[in-house]
Amino acid sequence: MKTIHKLVLKSYLGPMILTFFIVMFVLMMNIVWRYIDELVGKGLSAGIIIELMTYFMANMLPLGLPLAVLLAAIMTMGNLGENYELLAMKSAGMSLVQIAKPLIILIAFISIGSFFVGNNLVPFANKKVYSILYDIRQQNQNLEFQDGLFFNGIPDMSIRVGKQDPKTNLLTEVLIYDNRSANGNMNTIVADSGYIRLSDDKRFLLVTLFNGETYEQTRTTANNSQWFTKSALRHHIFERQDQIIPMEGFSMGRTDENQFSNSQTKNVNQLQGDIDSLEMLVSTVTNRSYEPLLKERIFAEDHSVLDLPDSLKTDRTGFGDLMVLDSLPALSLRDKERIWDQARASAKNSRNLFSFDESNAKEALNQLYRSKVEWHKKLSLPVSIMIFFLIGAPLGAIIRKGGLGMPVVVSVLFFVVYYIISLSGEKAAKEGNWESVYGMWLSTFVLTPIAIYLTYKATNDSTLLDTDWYAGRIKMLQERIQPWVAKLQSKLKIKRKK
Repeated sequence: MKTIHKLVLKSYLGPMILTFFIVMFVLMMNIVWRYIDELVGKGLSAGIIIELMTYFMANMLPLGLPLAVLLAAIMTMGNLGENYELLAMKSAGMSLVQIAKPLIILIAFISIGSFFVGNNLVPFANKKVYSILYDIRQQNQNLEFQDGLFFNGIPDMSIRVGKQDPKTNLLTEVLIYDNRSANGNMNTIVADSGYIRLSDDKRFLLVTLFNGETYEQTRTTANNSQWFTKSALRHHIFERQDQIIPMEGFSMGRTDENQFSNSQTKNVNQLQGDIDSLEMLVSTVTNRSYEPLLKERIFAEDHSVLDLPDSLKTDRTGFGDLMVLDSLPALSLRDKERIWDQARASAKNSRNLFSFDESNAKEALNQLYRSKVEWHKKLSLPVSIMIFFLIGAPLGAIIRKGGLGMPVVVSVLFFVVYYIISLSGEKAAKEGNWESVYGMWLSTFVLTPIAIYLTYKATNDSTLLDTDWYAGRIKMLQERIQPWVAKLQSKLKIKRKK
């Protein structure tokens, strides 16, 4: 490797690592704010939170890599241009493509690696994220008592405390309603003070009360209607009472992540298998729904196409739009009513079957569209990374500004355009308005001509974004226009004098 190539590669790796972590930090902050309500108040350990954030970070890689590559490319080439190193390399006879050759090879490897990340790592991370979030949502909140308010987070129990000492966690004026008994007995406990906390494994509620009374109202009959009249009340005074109550829902269980399966948790091969199966299912359900209607020509309204039997021919004479049957079998009123009920029941049954098949077809179509979108998304990621580099490197060579000022502004602008186009195309593809190949590759079709144009301009030392060049052109234009403006002003003065 040439010394110049080592210099360019070294100049790129630093900004690449820096911008990657900055971009991932910004994306992770968005994730934290989105799920902050589900993470707070559950007493989650640091290990669970770190594990969840790690999987979220893996999930954000397909979104963060293109932006990091774009920003690092602009910063690197901008720094080289600002320090006249790029000009020195071109003076030595090297073109922009030769200068960026090691970076192109590096980005090619990153693009190939991004495919395996999106195909293998991201589906695995999505499974883990769904599993952990499900377990967190199933977990009850931690014990948090508020002064003067009832805490109802424990099934069949209500606890109210008058005041809680934030330092010692001592509770005063404790009132507990306990309805956990299977036979319907109710216990009421009143205590001056005490401690209520969960065990370390969150499987038991540890209750220690001081100077209180217990009221237990028990049944004496099995008849629920006589519960209040046939009951006994027991009263007990205690100086100290200790209880160990089994708890469920406060300890976080771990669900098998394989239970969470959708288009976002599968790789390309699995998605291709789903696409083939869903296409066959959609075709089968659609044919089953509509083929009988078309085969029997139920929708045909032209009698020349579908000849009606004599018993169903109509006579509209004198009856407007009323259809009067010319000939009906000589049936009794009861038989006619029975035939009418059977026909109406058969029509309702046919309509329900058709609605069921139609809903199945719509659900299968929805899954088919989503599977195709995810399939194309995994293939479009490596291409988008390469395109962003081909946009960033020429832009940096044209702008010739390093640092985090102008490169950040330009990078965010291009990324916002890319993101909006991608979201619009993805939404249209998921709704079935566009083909998946058009929706997911729309941003690539839009940005590729821009990348080619910028590369051409940078290779030919274009002054596309050089403010000094634009200032000089504006000055030259003013100098050319000034004589015409002076002549026009002189003519206007002459006319005013006349």
